[in-house]
Amino acid sequence: MNVHTPCLLSALTLVAGLTLALTAQGQTPPVEQPPQPVSPRDRIERITNEDALTRIDEVRVGGETKSIEVQPKNGAPPYQINPDTNGPANSEVGGKRTGNAGRSSWRILNF
Repeated sequence: MNVHTPCLLSALTLVAGLTLALTAQGQTPPVEQPPQPVSPRDRIERITNEDALTRIDEVRVGGETKSIEVQPKNGAPPYQINPDTNGPANSEVGGKRTGNAGRSSWRILNF
């Protein structure tokens, strides 16, 4: 082993360390994207109407009704109305006009 070998190894280690440090310093953190503005189509509304007999909770996304839950106050079970978003406001069931914009459904089992 040569007398200059430990000094050469120290110099190489120092150069390698400085190279790695400069490489890490040259990297910039990623630029954060500003939050996208919420369009009216993405707005979520929760509307509650309540009177002496019922409580109605409605969820709208972008102005379109997605779900309606009706809770009668007389002890009857609550039910959901699934809005008919594909058809006209007056839908037909079995060839008869129902006069409403959705179908009622009840939960049989609630977990």
